Amino acid sequence: METEEGRSVGLFGLFHRACVKQGDTSSYERGGRSYLRWGLNALWCLRQANLKPGQKVLIYGASGAIGTAGVQLARSFGADVTAVCNTKHLELVKSLGANQVIDYTQEDFTKNDQTYDIIFDVVGKHSFRRCKDRLSKGGSYLATDGLKNLFLALWTSWIGEKKIIFSIPPRYTKEDVCHLKELIEAKRYRTVIDRYYKLEEVVDATRYVETEQKTGNVILIVTNNHRT
Repeated sequence: METEEGRSVGLFGLFHRACVKQGDTSSYERGGRSYLRWGLNALWCLRQANLKPGQKVLIYGASGAIGTAGVQLARSFGADVTAVCNTKHLELVKSLGANQVIDYTQEDFTKNDQTYDIIFDVVGKHSFRRCKDRLSKGGSYLATDGLKNLFLALWTSWIGEKKIIFSIPPRYTKEDVCHLKELIEAKRYRTVIDRYYKLEEVVDATRYVETEQKTGNVILIVTNNHRT
């Protein structure tokens, strides 16, 4: 959440070991600090998958908060990124750096003949079983859906050439915060914001998020009368 004076309020903590001085660029205007939560989550996931330059990455749910962050961060690592989203968001994910895009309303990527080193299922709509044929030898399915894939993650860590990476809970480091800060100041990363809501509109904000049709982030504004 963002206050009118620019204070960030979140349901997570970054302790002194992960604090850095905020930059002075316009990238840090109201809403810009929301890069911390979702950007760091996406960065943690990609690091867990040991992403390397030149690898092929498919991001399913590429137009959401973690997805838009993931596209930009994967590109910053030098990956070849395929972004999967709906029709209205294709141009957005292209503008974020995606090398290829797939409209999931028109094409099921699990049924084509392409393979990927990493499949990052941001929204938990797929499963390792459905995606494993699209993974290259030694490829990883990056899961963000809690305990759903926990057993398979343990199983594939011992058996088989294709793995499930169990990516939560994230751990934030000062190095990761610095990495995001540098990308922002170099204009290689931007926070995608769909809508702003006042604190008293939190019910409407929640309902909108639950439609699963938002683009990037939804920001809740906390005014001086609602300091937390």
